[in-house]
Amino acid sequence: MEFKNVTVIKEANVYFDGKVTSRTVLFESGEKKTLGFMLAGEYEFNTDAEEIMEVLGGDMSVMLPGEAEYTLYSKGQSYVVPANSSFKMIVEKYVDYCCSYKND
Repeated sequence: MEFKNVTVIKEANVYFDGKVTSRTVLFESGEKKTLGFMLAGEYEFNTDAEEIMEVLGGDMSVMLPGEAEYTLYSKGQSYVVPANSSFKMIVEKYVDYCCSYKND
C-alpha cells in the first residue's frame, strides 16, 4: 500500500535509545500517521489521541489498558489504543508498523 499527496517530516521520532524510530506522515485532510520500526525489546508508550496500530511486518505482544495478559499481533493485524492511556509491548525480533492517530 502507498500514500499519495502527503507531507513527510524528514526528522525521525527516536525512542528508547534508537530501538524505536518512526517518521510522521501528514495528509491534506489533517490525518496523521507514523511509519516506524522497532527492534527487540520491552516498551511502554503513553497516548494522547486514540491510536490504531497496524503491524506491517514482524510480531509484537501487547498489553492494552485494562488487560492482564499480553496478546500477540502479527503482520496484517491491528489493534486500538485508547486516548490518554499507556500500553506495554514486547518485541522478540522486530516490528514494522503504521500508527494512525484519531483526528478530533
